[in-house]
Amino acid sequence: MIKGKKIVVVLPAYNASLTLERTYREIDFSIVDDVVLVDDNSRDNTSEVAAQLGIRHIVRHENNRGYGGNQKSCYKKALELGADVVIMVHPDYQYTPLLIPAISHIIANDLYPVVLASRILGKGALKGGMPMYKYIANRFLTFFENVMINQKLSEYHTGYRAFSADVLRNLNLEANSDDFVFDNEMLSQIFMKGYEIGEVTCPTKYFEEASSINFKRSMEYGLGVLRVSLQHRLHMWGLMKHKRYA
Repeated sequence: MIKGKKIVVVLPAYNASLTLERTYREIDFSIVDDVVLVDDNSRDNTSEVAAQLGIRHIVRHENNRGYGGNQKSCYKKALELGADVVIMVHPDYQYTPLLIPAISHIIANDLYPVVLASRILGKGALKGGMPMYKYIANRFLTFFENVMINQKLSEYHTGYRAFSADVLRNLNLEANSDDFVFDNEMLSQIFMKGYEIGEVTCPTKYFEEASSINFKRSMEYGLGVLRVSLQHRLHMWGLMKHKRYA
């Protein structure tokens, strides 16, 4: 806990058995009260490894629901456990959990209700091995989103995020996609509700065991990001109403 606020880390997992232990071992349990792992019907033994590590709250999907569907289960379970601050980090060890204390303190001290760990602040992305085409796409999409949403984030595409429980309860997450574009739909909702988002610099690692979507899925994700940004702008102008913002 920090200042009496319960900290819960959620791990949206899919085929993460090779990297889960490295991720879990870097979690600071002097402040983290609970860990939730949602196994999205992995083809490996992710759930078994989680149990061996002592993770008490394991949710296993009987069918693969997708990355967005996984996160929905993560946040639902964290709120059921009475979380005040929820940290979402991928269990593929692409992001280090060593940043959890810094991120948690920002929210627990009411500086920002949402914090993103950015790979783009500083030189973490390319230094950590991000493919150049992904870096260029990240920069282009982020620029487009900032213009359309009227914000100034360094990136919208990190898989390392923290939220106050109040924010999560105030978003219609079920209206969002179950696929990768969920991340952007969620940030669009957050800004539409008037919340501010803070960012911290985050190193990243790209290696064989780390999860990564292929070029085709990356293109689909990029088109989805453009669509969400346009929907956000049209909703702001009152030209279109979307249930996402209800």
